[in-house]
Amino acid sequence: MTSPVGFTLVQLRYFLVAAERGSMTEASAELHIAQSAVSAAVYNLERDLQVQLFIRRRGRGLTLTPAGERLRQQARELLARAREVEREARGDGETISGPVAVGCFVTLAPFYLPPLFSECTRRHPGIEIDVVEAETDQLVDALTAGRIDFALTYDLGLAAEPALRSETIARAPAHVIVSADHPLAGQGSVDLAELSTEPLVLLDLPHSRDYFRSLVAATGTAPDVRYRTRSYETVRSLVARGLGYSVLNQRPATGQTYGGGEVAELQLRDGGPPLEVKIASVGGMTQTARAQAVMDLLREIADRAAGA
Repeated sequence: MTSPVGFTLVQLRYFLVAAERGSMTEASAELHIAQSAVSAAVYNLERDLQVQLFIRRRGRGLTLTPAGERLRQQARELLARAREVEREARGDGETISGPVAVGCFVTLAPFYLPPLFSECTRRHPGIEIDVVEAETDQLVDALTAGRIDFALTYDLGLAAEPALRSETIARAPAHVIVSADHPLAGQGSVDLAELSTEPLVLLDLPHSRDYFRSLVAATGTAPDVRYRTRSYETVRSLVARGLGYSVLNQRPATGQTYGGGEVAELQLRDGGPPLEVKIASVGGMTQTARAQAVMDLLREIADRAAGA
């Protein structure tokens, strides 16, 4: 016979809310219970597990210890699994429902999120997708802190995070954009060396900027970065006005820009290996059925785009 577990799901829930709010007082307000009940649950949980979960500083709230950080992720998984067990026991396990927190790299969002929401609404109307659009480092932080279930992002910067696992669902080769009236616009393909004397409009995001610069530097020339912006569409609008060329990976369905201009796409003959679009999650984490369903939809969307 196995030994009984010394803690309860209620203790885990109270701990998780306290960890997320950083305060016993705020946790009690969110849970609509007395602060003493939250404090007692966390104290008993620490006693049962024989670990300290929080560092308590007067006037500065709660800070998770390393053991507390580990337990926060485990508690999220366990409580999610408990809710699934409850639904299955009630006979409604075939209906996938509940929240899924998804991180998405900012420049991938316009290409993946609209079809994701559309397909999810049609096939899994009970799932509520909460999206965090951010850059790679912010998505990694959100994953390791347990704020999102998984992230859709490029492979840039992921290799340095051994705690994460990832799966490639698409590949995005680099391409050049120039204004529609550029002398090379009708050429179809180009070597970056042909643009070495022209200004570069840089998509200035962490990791992305280094990637784009490395592509130009591989031609043996130094990129002339004349304009920088963190906005994908602003890059396209600047290029459409003839202010330079740019290197991007995602391909919009049209060459029209927000400002009414137009860009031409050129295949990059010396662009190196494509960027990989990945689903990243914390290694060892068991995803809920609803998170798996959303991942499956993203795989299908990527497969359809590749076959288009």
